[in-house]
Amino acid sequence: MMLRRGFIIFLPRLVGLLVVACCSVSIVYMLACTPKGDNEQLALPRVHGPTAKEGYEAILQEREEQHRNYIISLKKQIAQLKAELQGRSEQLKNMQDQHPDPLDMQLDPSNPEKAQANLLAFLRSQIDKAEVHSGIKLSTEYAAVPFESFTLQKVYQLETGLTRHPEEKPVRKDKRDELIEVIELAVGSLNNPEGDSGTKRRVYTASDFIEGIYRTEKDKGTLYELTFKGDTKHQFKKIVLFRPFGPVMKVKNENVNMADTLINVIVPLAKRASKFRQFMQNFREMGIQQDGRIHLTVVYFGKEQMNEVKSILENTSKSANFKNFTFIQLNEEFSRGKGLDIGARVWKGSNVVLFFCDVDIYFTAEFLNSCRLNTQPGKKVFYPVLFSQYNPSIIYGHQDSIPSLEQQLIIKKETGFWRDFGFGMTCQYRSDFINIGGFDLDIKGWGGEDVHLYRKYLHSNLIVIRTPVRGLFHLWHEKRCLDELTPEQYKMCMQSKAMNEASHGQLGMLVFRQEIENHLHRQKLSSKKT
Repeated sequence: MMLRRGFIIFLPRLVGLLVVACCSVSIVYMLACTPKGDNEQLALPRVHGPTAKEGYEAILQEREEQHRNYIISLKKQIAQLKAELQGRSEQLKNMQDQHPDPLDMQLDPSNPEKAQANLLAFLRSQIDKAEVHSGIKLSTEYAAVPFESFTLQKVYQLETGLTRHPEEKPVRKDKRDELIEVIELAVGSLNNPEGDSGTKRRVYTASDFIEGIYRTEKDKGTLYELTFKGDTKHQFKKIVLFRPFGPVMKVKNENVNMADTLINVIVPLAKRASKFRQFMQNFREMGIQQDGRIHLTVVYFGKEQMNEVKSILENTSKSANFKNFTFIQLNEEFSRGKGLDIGARVWKGSNVVLFFCDVDIYFTAEFLNSCRLNTQPGKKVFYPVLFSQYNPSIIYGHQDSIPSLEQQLIIKKETGFWRDFGFGMTCQYRSDFINIGGFDLDIKGWGGEDVHLYRKYLHSNLIVIRTPVRGLFHLWHEKRCLDELTPEQYKMCMQSKAMNEASHGQLGMLVFRQEIENHLHRQKLSSKKT
């Protein structure tokens, strides 16, 4: 469509240029044929001179020859312009045929043959556009799309996050099925080579596969290069496959009105009054003042610090004129799953979006809208990946003072990491939570209940939206490893603590602090001597 529009815009301009050229030729011709001024006229022979007749004939013949040559030259130029115009038109038409516009790729049921031909042409064009047959110029070293490698059993990957390993078995079913399909296609291609039907040849199997590499260009497709054993030790068979991505197709175009969609933020709590005060500052600014379509449910375990927590809640209610909150107190041992479950079931209003939250979480008003937009009753639940903050004392230890909390919430590798192993913060409609069976109330304390609920949703027909979000942060707090833990548990606890403290590079600076200080001391001494 874009090419066709470009052609329609380009064609009148080219025709206009041709008309201007013809007009220019005519003007030049008229100027050339206009008689010269008196001072510029050729010296004519005298009328009564002996060579008058011959002179006039010679001049007229010369002028006629000049005009004839000039006209021939102009005709050639016009013919060249017409040929160029026709060539450009054919070039644009060929480009349209070879690279159809994805938005024009309508699968018209009235003409399935044309639709299929257009689709095949588009898929073939994806191979030409991708970096398959030749390289492309890149602006920086970071613009290159890296390959990942694989064998029959393992995948070796660069992007690991915190839950994936540099070497691992493909756990996700789509990735596992993808690589199995590619290997099977390559084996089939080796056993059925084109133009080699009569000769006897060996039969290849998956056991002949040595290794493969693959990479995905998100707008074009996935390239696979697979290596198999050859007939001798130093011979190999190489198969290159490409899975082209099809054209973008419109699935839905709808208006979404969230003006009346209420979110019930449920927070289980025991003690931690100072953290709750910090949480309420965030809740007041983002939830009450900026968003305004929000309810808060606090499920409190025990009585220690309870009055302080209630006082913080009541002060916020008075100062912000906020009445949409519920306080539930339970005289029993803390259980996060039970607190969230009770908070969800105590709601008596219409179907509402539930946001399961913790007291050490910071959210923005934009996140609350993401919470609404990524949930749909009976259809979708939202499991955001939040950004976990490193220890500010380490991150900003080289500065005179630690910045304010709002200034600390920057998404960079030096300031934190995507907490892709956590499933505790989630948004879903209350009806979906009730229908799925809620939390496992046998799980006590922290941990385990969130993964159990997450698996329930994965085993259902609901769509689970799992994505990093820029408006949800886990604030750093000290992690204590208790003496009651076994040596192995204590080691794992310390590893987890280190992961939450700082980045690899920052921890390295702490380890080599003495070596760095010695270097700086030597530098000072050497500068004094000089």
